[in-house]
Amino acid sequence: MSSFLADVEADPAEAEVDLQELGYVMNATRLWGYRPEVAEGIFGLAREVTRGMPLRLRGIMVAACAAAYGNSYCALAWGNKLAAWSDQETAVSVLTGADADLTEAERAVAAWTRKVTRRPHATTEADVEELRAAGFTDAQIFDITTFVALRIAFSTVNDALGLRPDAQLRTTTPEGILAAVDFGRPIAD
Repeated sequence: MSSFLADVEADPAEAEVDLQELGYVMNATRLWGYRPEVAEGIFGLAREVTRGMPLRLRGIMVAACAAAYGNSYCALAWGNKLAAWSDQETAVSVLTGADADLTEAERAVAAWTRKVTRRPHATTEADVEELRAAGFTDAQIFDITTFVALRIAFSTVNDALGLRPDAQLRTTTPEGILAAVDFGRPIAD
């Protein structure tokens, strides 16, 4: 079992996407087979608030959020995506919080993402001003924050129900990313 719940059939359309993109059906796709329409709702909103946002920036946000939250599954899966959209060193840097080689705007978003993930009640107007100074509009700041909140909701369900990262990630993830993700649930057998 890949979670605390009994495995169910994955939504056929989502399973087909996984098979086309990855060559296997993700554990997350199977878990969300209980309520694929809810997953689509979360991801539909996430797509809406990130429309026009570069993939690299989305990858930075998810990797920073996953690491700050302690979610190994998203950290591994999105660490791989971020490495593909940039390089392994950048992915490791974001996962560890070093943020080397990020632009000023990317560093500001990564820092904001971690603050929102760890202690949203402790953010300040000065924190928002850092995003403005990096070139983001108030509407973009709202969208970035909403995206992080949606990722936290998705991760909360996965972690609370014991979802483990796909076994395939053990062999498809670069060593640097595997080493950086020393938190969360272990990779499935």
